[in-house]
Amino acid sequence: MTLPPAGETTGDLLAELSRLKRHDLPVRGGQVTAYVYDTGRPEVNDAATRAYLEMLEVNCLDPTAFPSVVEMERQVVGAVADELGGGHGIFTSGGTESIMLAVKAARDAASAARPKLVLPVTAHPAFHKAAHYLGVEVVAVPVDLKTYKVRPGDVEAALDADTILVAVSAPSYPQGVVDPVAEVAAVAAAAGVPCHVDACVGGWLLPWLREAGAAIPPFDLSVPGVTSISCDLHKFGYAPKGASVVLFADPAMRRAAYFASAAWPGYTIINATVQSSRSAGPLGGAWATLRALGREGYVELGRATLAATARLREGIAAIPGLRVLGEPESSLVAFTGAGIDVFVLADEARARGWFLQPQLSYAGIPANLHITVTGVTLAGVDAMLKVIAESAATARAPGPVELPEGLVDLVAGLDLDTMDDTSFTELAAAVGVDLRPGTGQPEMAAVNTILDALPAPTREAVLLRFLSVIYGP
Repeated sequence: MTLPPAGETTGDLLAELSRLKRHDLPVRGGQVTAYVYDTGRPEVNDAATRAYLEMLEVNCLDPTAFPSVVEMERQVVGAVADELGGGHGIFTSGGTESIMLAVKAARDAASAARPKLVLPVTAHPAFHKAAHYLGVEVVAVPVDLKTYKVRPGDVEAALDADTILVAVSAPSYPQGVVDPVAEVAAVAAAAGVPCHVDACVGGWLLPWLREAGAAIPPFDLSVPGVTSISCDLHKFGYAPKGASVVLFADPAMRRAAYFASAAWPGYTIINATVQSSRSAGPLGGAWATLRALGREGYVELGRATLAATARLREGIAAIPGLRVLGEPESSLVAFTGAGIDVFVLADEARARGWFLQPQLSYAGIPANLHITVTGVTLAGVDAMLKVIAESAATARAPGPVELPEGLVDLVAGLDLDTMDDTSFTELAAAVGVDLRPGTGQPEMAAVNTILDALPAPTREAVLLRFLSVIYGP
């Protein structure tokens, strides 16, 4: 962007925003089954938006300057603690930051020379990101390929004197299943190791599904051996983005997550989160959403979500060639195909106005499509199933994507560190992906097929170059 010589009117700015968003996925209505969470209740969204704007310019950097931040955070964290077994919490910008603080607290509380983090291969990459930033080694253990849950014995075998933290998921995102939290936490406790439960997805969902009649295993801070838990309010709390909570059973562990510095002559630095200056807008939005819905609202949304998930699982199982992976205990559903290329199916669904999230194969788990069921899904679940069935039938006819011979080997052998952005853009165009600005959403079946054939480190290198190009000048 070139800075305009004079200021522009609000009307012109909003018109330009509308133009910039013309290729965006819709955030309401339930046809986008990832990234966004919709109650289907406009009045709740309106309350959150108004509160967000009211707190937009309040800075969370200094709670003594803005005591409203302290009071609102105490209320929000307190509400989460009431549902998840108590504890002492911090309001953060999202699951990644919550997980990073949990890893930091465990690292700083331990005295390991080479700190290690033990987790299932299905654990969220936020743990890998935290470990990368904090100098911690990840020790990943396999999951059972029938249940997609980690086995306590595998966790126990991976522990050693340098293990600072064990992590499990409630649920894991890929297949929506809850790891055996109580059993793993007991193994960790016996070894004197803290245990973190990643309930970023499930923390503000599983309690309401339980009240709606679902069989939800114990997973929170009430479980012996669980020492911390993360819970995103911008997922099934339906708050605006930028809202999560991490709870610690021990207040000393919460203090270990904090950061303070007095080694300069400026203003006092004391941070509860990774960020320093940050808007209180997300806190205001979360506070308003919780109060606008209340317990009854969340229980009603839980019932609708549970009903939609059951209908979706039954409907997918009835479509020839499709199979749900595992036995989801939440409202996350993943399905794969036999004789149907799921990446082609995703493109076909996208052409019909529905976004289904592709997931690449990994650690023996086949490539699949992921659906996050939210409060608004029930109203459109039959329409979604119709689209999935039609897309599966269309995808079945041509068979899987056929890549040019040698293309995967070519990509695997590229020196991406020395390739310039122009060459990478040309390579992307050769498989049908136009990276030029303003070209909209491309068909992704060929790209996903190439990525699926590559080892994880090469996938990562390709994705980093992709990000570099699309954000380039």
